[in-house]
Amino acid sequence: MAIGGIFGRARSRTSDADVGNRPLQIIARDDVPRRLELLDDFEESGLGWFWATDVEGRLVYLSDKAAEQLGKPIQDIIGEPLGSLFSLNPLDEDDAPERPLSFLLSTRAAISDLTVRIANRGRATWWLVSGRPQLDASGAFKGYRGSAKDVTAVYEQQRDASRLSQYDSLTGLANRHRMGKRLGTILTSSQPQKRGCALMMLDLDRFKQVNDTLGHPAGDELLKQVALRLKRVVGPQAEIGRLGGDEFQVILPAFDDREKLGDLASRVIQMISQPYSIDGSRAIIGTSVGIAVAPWHGTESADLVRNADLALYSAKGAGRGQYRFYAPDMKNKAAEHRAVEEDLRDALARGELQLYYQPVVRSSDSVLTGFEALMRWNHPERGSVSPAVFIPVAEETNLISQLGEWALRQACQDAAAWPGRLRIAVNVSANQFSGEGLPAIVASALANSGLDSDRLELEITESVFMGHAEAVDRMFASLKQLGVRLALDDFGTGYSSLGYLRRAPFDKIKIDKSFVRGCTDPTNSNSAIISAVIGLAEALNMETTAEGVEANDELEIMRKTGATYIQGYIFSKPIPNDLVTERLGDGSFQFETAGERKHRAERRTVFRRIVVIHGSQRYDVMMRNISKTGALIEGLSEVPVGTKLVLDLGAGELAPATVRRSDGDSQGVQFDAPLASEGGEVRTGRTRKSRLVLAET
Repeated sequence: MAIGGIFGRARSRTSDADVGNRPLQIIARDDVPRRLELLDDFEESGLGWFWATDVEGRLVYLSDKAAEQLGKPIQDIIGEPLGSLFSLNPLDEDDAPERPLSFLLSTRAAISDLTVRIANRGRATWWLVSGRPQLDASGAFKGYRGSAKDVTAVYEQQRDASRLSQYDSLTGLANRHRMGKRLGTILTSSQPQKRGCALMMLDLDRFKQVNDTLGHPAGDELLKQVALRLKRVVGPQAEIGRLGGDEFQVILPAFDDREKLGDLASRVIQMISQPYSIDGSRAIIGTSVGIAVAPWHGTESADLVRNADLALYSAKGAGRGQYRFYAPDMKNKAAEHRAVEEDLRDALARGELQLYYQPVVRSSDSVLTGFEALMRWNHPERGSVSPAVFIPVAEETNLISQLGEWALRQACQDAAAWPGRLRIAVNVSANQFSGEGLPAIVASALANSGLDSDRLELEITESVFMGHAEAVDRMFASLKQLGVRLALDDFGTGYSSLGYLRRAPFDKIKIDKSFVRGCTDPTNSNSAIISAVIGLAEALNMETTAEGVEANDELEIMRKTGATYIQGYIFSKPIPNDLVTERLGDGSFQFETAGERKHRAERRTVFRRIVVIHGSQRYDVMMRNISKTGALIEGLSEVPVGTKLVLDLGAGELAPATVRRSDGDSQGVQFDAPLASEGGEVRTGRTRKSRLVLAET
């Protein structure tokens, strides 16, 4: 041992031959000079140092080597409080604040192997400190005496090991273990102060395709870039973690404003969806976001994580690239999702799927030019299942390629029997597009049906651009060689760029219904966006179709801005092929408008109990429906028009409103400000106040 070496130096110097001939020279306790020499040798060796304080905790002795470590002359240190030189420093530095050593010294208890930190010319050094209180004959405290040694190397090794256990080695973000620990700590500390806490769950859309096409090293690099983008978007107020694979989590302490959370989620989606450059290749992915907010969606970390996961599940089910806040009905929706998945696997074999066709009408003269094929599912027990329900399930379970091939073949067969040169538009999913067999399937469908290739229009969403750029270009070239037309569907809602638009051989751009819906609202820019898209299409020699047109005022704007074609309920809902054949046989190529005169905000039927506040009174009412601009409530009697109310929509969300229509116990109210949209679903108002605060007012 090293200590034995020091004792060896204190013995009289003799040769090995003389050891057996001379008596052992023991250092006696009263041999003060030789004991001091032993003490000096030990301190000079750097193995450890000694210190002592007076009754007030001031240093009265410190080894010279220790003073050198502190970077100060010994005369400047003696007399200083020992506790002012160091601070405790736990390995998990972020989970506990530093405590002064002076606090422990004030307890006058023994100190054993405490790790303390010192700052020496900018370099952090750690010591292991021990000490015992000294008492006089009467038992009065006289001060401390103790020892210290430098454990920097050992401490840093332990700290690195601790960090490895809490952080993701690839991205440097917190890992699942640390995020769970931090969330629990934050929720516990938030409750006494009655503060909220938001949790975001994210996973990446089409990340697997990047791994498959560019390789796992490219996937790792992509994850690193995603981590950097997340840090830039959410800022230092949040803690970001990678839970594994392509799943990320964001904790936002003291953050519960849903409008701001929705804005942040939108920015995250937008930032993550921008193109990435990886080793000279270009990759585009997307993300979906689920949000849960404490205390309304849970006060325990397990509950909050589960509910944020359900919200993420809902966002992905709604078409990806969206965000959703948790709502209690999502539990039932998740169970429903699983049931739909099981039944959908057998729906095609049982003949439950059918194609409906929606007319596409020329804008200038309302003449029919073709149809879009839309899939419908008539379940024997559930009845009609909405495509908004089963298409996302098909995409998640890879059934979409099978269903898509069936739809393509069936649409070509039906269209081949129509008179004239009417076109048929068929949707092609991103999964189908990325498969090498798509051109062969299209060629087979055309050959078997006898349909001319220029009558087939393949509608492709912007999500196909998330694949490998060279593979995308090859697929476009292969399809165009077949002579089919290509249309870019849902333009402006996904991941495309003008660079891709210039390169891709599209014949048409479809203007998404989300832009058409708000084009009559002077407070937004939808009309200007539509004009810009149409101008861009004309410059690129492409046609345009405005889809989702329902009202005459929308139709007027589409015609005024120069859209080539119109599609929507304004002319016809989707109809089955037998009805298409019947109408075409009658020569019904001219369509009359059948929509409303003006567009109004979409209302969602809810049948939900809420509270209405009027002055200091609170009333339970039934909300029948809700839109961004208003709601229909029942339960109050003969309320005068113009009455100011506040609707408590739940989860601490308040929406000030004015009664605009009153008929007995039914009132139509208009919100003072449009409601915030929570990722596509109207749920909350712009005025927000915590229920915890309301309880005290």
